[in-house]
Amino acid sequence: MSRLEIVSPKKAKIVMEGLYKDLERRIESSPPGLCPVDMARAFLELCHAQTCGKCVPCRIGLGQLNHLIKDVLDGKATMKTLDIMEETALSVMESADCAIGYEAANMVYKGLIGYRDDYIEHITHGRCTCTYANPVPCVSLCPAHVDIPGYVALVGEGRYEDAIRLIRKDNPFPTTCGFICEHPCEARCRRNMIDAPINIRGLKRMAADYAGIVPNPPCAPSTGKKVAILGGGPGGLSAAYYLQLMGHQTTVYEMLPELGGMLRYGIPNYRLPKDRLDDDIRNILNTGVEVKHGLKIGQDMTLQELRDQYDAVLITIGASTDKKLGLEGEDAEGILSAVEFLRCVGSHHLMDLTGKEVAVVGGGNVSMDVVRTAKRLGAKKVSILYRRRVADMTALPAEIEGAVAEGVEIHTLKAPAALDVDENNRLKGIYVTPQMISAIKDGRASIKATGEEDIYVPCDVLVVAVGQDIETKHFEEAGIPVKRGKIAATSTGTFENMPGVFAGGDCASGPASVIKAIAAAKVAAANIDEYLGYHHEISCDVDIPEPSLEDRKPCGRVELVERDACERVCDFEGVEECMTEKEAKQEASRCLRCDHFGFGIFKGGREKIW
Repeated sequence: MSRLEIVSPKKAKIVMEGLYKDLERRIESSPPGLCPVDMARAFLELCHAQTCGKCVPCRIGLGQLNHLIKDVLDGKATMKTLDIMEETALSVMESADCAIGYEAANMVYKGLIGYRDDYIEHITHGRCTCTYANPVPCVSLCPAHVDIPGYVALVGEGRYEDAIRLIRKDNPFPTTCGFICEHPCEARCRRNMIDAPINIRGLKRMAADYAGIVPNPPCAPSTGKKVAILGGGPGGLSAAYYLQLMGHQTTVYEMLPELGGMLRYGIPNYRLPKDRLDDDIRNILNTGVEVKHGLKIGQDMTLQELRDQYDAVLITIGASTDKKLGLEGEDAEGILSAVEFLRCVGSHHLMDLTGKEVAVVGGGNVSMDVVRTAKRLGAKKVSILYRRRVADMTALPAEIEGAVAEGVEIHTLKAPAALDVDENNRLKGIYVTPQMISAIKDGRASIKATGEEDIYVPCDVLVVAVGQDIETKHFEEAGIPVKRGKIAATSTGTFENMPGVFAGGDCASGPASVIKAIAAAKVAAANIDEYLGYHHEISCDVDIPEPSLEDRKPCGRVELVERDACERVCDFEGVEECMTEKEAKQEASRCLRCDHFGFGIFKGGREKIW
């Protein structure tokens, strides 16, 4: 007679596992604008259902918290209720036997601290502070608020020129963003509930490739006003584009020989072909933007001189200087900053790394650009030294995967400790200290030294990619407020006691994405227009196709095909291939058209002007 048997999962368990997967997808696609108090109640009820019931804190305490939150939502609570909730949550956290009770109570406690205003609004006015002014998830999460469902629908109908016109209403770099945008819009795509998010960036790239030359909308009559823009990167050029459309004459001051900023001098050609970048820049200049090259603020002109000559000044200088490791001997031959390295490549001054060993310190997108560029310059061995784990890297997963596929070695949990420099001040290698993962702080695992001996990594070239800084000295001297190395502009891009001067982009926010710089440019352009005494509106008269009423059946996501690693690593030609028209039509058809259905039609709808 048998004592044991192989247990097969019961049907109920299989169904429950499927429901858990469905719940996971629904959480992933939770859009902005949900009531945090109601969400806290829903999660608390789920946590309460998971308890074993053995200990009183879980069994009784979580139930009490749930009743109190319901009182808040039902308008039966007072300010005293919040104090009771806080005391109860802390009590459960301190006395629960396991993580189920502790974490559930901790979630409520963090909410009471983090979005207390929402609780108070429910108690005092019986409503939530959250709004549905722009309820479409992809549009809400795009920093520039591009009409994503609109241009996806246009691509689906083959109306590529109209798609580009619609994108340019909010983003004058459609081609560039089709190649390198970090696509935050896909993070909460409701298509996640069914299968996977729409390939929004891929469809933008497809529209740009197939549209050809799309003329700009006509500029408004000249206002006679002049605006100086410091910096010819994506932020400065975007602001210039919109101000020209409004009828103001802009002049862009760029210290480098060509426009584009970090798009040209920081992103390698294999990711963003420069002829495609030039397409966007050429279109912007066609509005009448004037450009003055080789002039640097603080050296060739002062801020006060520009204020005297122009009606308004916009500072968009970006973050173009590098951060140091702070190690002795960092000025040795063979040690470069990522900014310096990539700027040389962008200026067509290619280093010959044939047969050399290259190490790169850092784990962001810039470090991935450096290592993949070094491979293309002939380096024998390229390594990334990162003090945390791969999971902690800020680089996009696709960039990390691409680097590994091209033969880059990633050494994690290795912190730079000392440089090995010979008597001729030439780099020979770097010592790194082994690290181990430690306590989680602010949602991110910290690290500490393991106590093991330092490891020696030989290298001929070391590139430091640990962040970028902003040149603020001249602005600080001119009276512009600077805090923590950034220009301290208000949320509207203005300064107190300095009318007519505005700032936006990386110099005000710190190093960020291209689409965030474009979003800041929209804010600056609109507020400069208001400051000059006008109220011009940017709009687009493209008709959006009506949505299909057919069922959206589960369908795989179309990904952009990449050239084989063994082939692409030999040149600087583009890595990604564009979608075919058939692929684009299928991918566009997957869109659930949140701009038309649900809250998209009842509350908010489409923003046709700004």
